[in-house]
Amino acid sequence: MPEPQLAAAEPTANIASHLSVMALAQPYAPAIYFPDGKDARGRARYLHYTYRELDEASDRIARGLLAIGVTPGTRVALLVRPSLELFSYVLEKVRKDYVNGQKLTYQELVYGALKGMLNTLDPHSEFMEPEKYKELQPEQYAQDVEKVLQQGKTPAGMHRSICVNEILEFLKITPGQIGLDATLGYGGHSLEMLKCLVPNGRLYAIDVDPLELPRTRDRLTALGYGPEVLEIKKMNFSGIDLIATESGPLNFVLADLGVSSMQIDNPDRGFSFKVEGPLDLRLNPKSGKSAAALLKNISRHELEDLFVENADEPYAEAIADAVVSKIKKGETIATTTQLKKIIEATLEFLPSATRKEEIKKSCQRCFQALRIAVNDEFGVLDKFLEKLPDALAPGGRVAILSFHSGEDRRVKKSFQRLFREGIYSEVAPDPIRPSAEECNANPRARSAKLRWAIKA
Repeated sequence: MPEPQLAAAEPTANIASHLSVMALAQPYAPAIYFPDGKDARGRARYLHYTYRELDEASDRIARGLLAIGVTPGTRVALLVRPSLELFSYVLEKVRKDYVNGQKLTYQELVYGALKGMLNTLDPHSEFMEPEKYKELQPEQYAQDVEKVLQQGKTPAGMHRSICVNEILEFLKITPGQIGLDATLGYGGHSLEMLKCLVPNGRLYAIDVDPLELPRTRDRLTALGYGPEVLEIKKMNFSGIDLIATESGPLNFVLADLGVSSMQIDNPDRGFSFKVEGPLDLRLNPKSGKSAAALLKNISRHELEDLFVENADEPYAEAIADAVVSKIKKGETIATTTQLKKIIEATLEFLPSATRKEEIKKSCQRCFQALRIAVNDEFGVLDKFLEKLPDALAPGGRVAILSFHSGEDRRVKKSFQRLFREGIYSEVAPDPIRPSAEECNANPRARSAKLRWAIKA
């Protein structure tokens, strides 16, 4: 078995309680990685086991360690960095070898323990570097972040803003103006707009995510953009009329309709089928019902329609039938990997040459469709587009980034209709796409389309 690596953790005085704490805080985050060769594109491949899985055996972990004289608080120089907390348990064979007098170093002991333990667990295979899970706090790992960026990837816990230059070129922001970032996210677009606004300008920024919003506020405040120039509110952008009532007519508005990389990279949010996590998909996990709850009471026809309307899924009927059949048999679909496995099994009939890529695309589309439904994204977008003209000042400019056909169609039709009615004096004749250089540096930009309009 390949040499394991333990995920970095804060030292704790109690082995079992550490696992319990992490299992509550990040139950689906990988705790242990095993290098497993490389994929066809040469990327490092890893197997992983989650904190939840380890916590389920926490009593045995503690008993096993105590049985061989390893007391809580013991630290060892192990594998990837010194002073990692020793939190894995020792199986009977390792303990027997130790008791029988075989001389083992702590490192050898833990190797044996991990190898024995992990042979009994079902690993989650994925293409992912261990750095993806450095507590989702990229600012603590500057050197690693730079390496990841150079590889054309987005470090976990970060979001790379898309079409920044194209957006700024169109919005033509000047000092003293009033504007709105309708989808604050990581704050990359807001930061660049703030640089154009000062002095005397003001930016309103809104987002529904209660987890990421305070982190972004702290990040921008630390860069010198406090409440005197930046007003941040937790709200949905369908309430743009409420912002305009407070701010007055807006000189510019930006809406980035994509899901942020921080949400995708956090297993606990359930946005990605690539890692184990709860099948949640809510932008605000404190409001509404999760995707798992949605699936419990949905009919086959409703689910098929959802997959088609929200994501143009070509295998919608077969996948919907498989999902609903499982639920009717009393099975629960509560995690991302459970849904992924159903899709994989349903599409097993596809030709082997294209099966893997087609399954990946169907997973992406089905997760997208569920996310749109759970968050009523189309309904929210329609309300935003309808209220938008009244929020803009004469000559005010709006730029909207969309990432799939359902969003883009709505933006395009709204802009064109309001242009014909004379409400907009000018609209984008065609969408602006990210440059080839940007797509190479940030593959998540490839599906982006930027449309704009100017208030008459």
